[in-house]
Amino acid sequence: MTDSNLPQGRDSLTEDLLWRGLIQDSTGLDELRELLDGGSTTFYVGFDPTAPSLHIGNLMQVVMARRLQQAGHRPLLLVGGATGQIGDPKESAERTLNPPEVIAGWVERIREQLSPFVTYSGENAAQLVNNLDWTGEMSVVEFLRDVGKHFPVNKMLAREVVKARLETGISYTEFSYQLLQANDYFELHRRHGCRLQYGGSDQWGNITAGVDYIRRRGAGPVEAFTTPLVTKADGTKFGKSETGTIWLDPQMTSPYAFYQFWVNADDRDVSRYLRYFSFRSREELEELEKATAERPQARLAQRALAEELTTLVHGERETAQAVAASQALFGRGSLDELAPETLRAALTEAGLVHLDELPDVAGLLKESGLVPSMKEARRVIAEGGAYVNNTRISEVDAKVSADDLLHGRYLVLRRGKRSFAGVELRG
Repeated sequence: MTDSNLPQGRDSLTEDLLWRGLIQDSTGLDELRELLDGGSTTFYVGFDPTAPSLHIGNLMQVVMARRLQQAGHRPLLLVGGATGQIGDPKESAERTLNPPEVIAGWVERIREQLSPFVTYSGENAAQLVNNLDWTGEMSVVEFLRDVGKHFPVNKMLAREVVKARLETGISYTEFSYQLLQANDYFELHRRHGCRLQYGGSDQWGNITAGVDYIRRRGAGPVEAFTTPLVTKADGTKFGKSETGTIWLDPQMTSPYAFYQFWVNADDRDVSRYLRYFSFRSREELEELEKATAERPQARLAQRALAEELTTLVHGERETAQAVAASQALFGRGSLDELAPETLRAALTEAGLVHLDELPDVAGLLKESGLVPSMKEARRVIAEGGAYVNNTRISEVDAKVSADDLLHGRYLVLRRGKRSFAGVELRG
């Protein structure tokens, strides 16, 4: 499996990853080049089931797996049925342990969610693995003798997150997480010939512990690298919007909301996000960056990023609906062509008011929050700034009927060019 968008001739895969800013730490760039540029290598990346869905904070690792496979390498996608029951230590406080049966359900959901991003056929076919398969078989004595014996406590205490918790307290359960992850790398190396692990930069301590553990067991050599943590220029947390975490599950974050997150990316961030997440070539990205700098108001980079990633995660149909909704809500397309679930998702993002009966248009503007008072509502209508379903309303006492409802229950209200809200009639 290869990708024509990868640089051909000018840059190797490693050089392309470095240009994109995707390699933060590594066990050695020369060794990494040998693995990535010298033939097919089996690699692994892990995802702990700490929620019923992955979120866009995980997207860096998902996209990287796809990128490496398209370059000819073989992915092992690990979902942590064992490590998910323990939890990697947080700097703030002890994690709440979820019941094993809940975690087992999340494991299956995340395994299904990962499936579309890689290919499971061909010479470098991807494989889904679960660390409970080997960890669950070990007795406490076996774990302490075979694994724990190779971990100096002074090195474990030197890990930043552990040092941060020493005064407030850290359980032996979370303290031992590093051993479990290190053993995962050893088992995947032993069972599948895995020679490369990567993860987020916050996992560097765990990852290098695995590299060192394999060496202490007389195996290897193996290598590792980390990707940078994705941040926002304004200091807010990446992966969050005003309505909360951006999940990959369409039932938890609608494809429309997912699309809007990327469309609304800060101008200061979007070029970096494109390099991280896009599969466009270096030449295409540089051209897009130039066009965006010349016409920032067109938000060319944001739209390109939003369309590419929404298609990758949710498919072409949902992307087309998200694009159509973005245009239609601002009067640049037909509201009638939007699927009811897309329309509802878009109106929910804007602010959806639920009513048992329909007041006049002025009352709708007030109930939706687009204006603070009936007096202001009538003024907006009289000045030609009020719209219902993209139709301008000019009479201050205008009413709507059931025939005006989209899909029998929705109205799209707009004040001016950019402020809009939704109404849903109950029943």
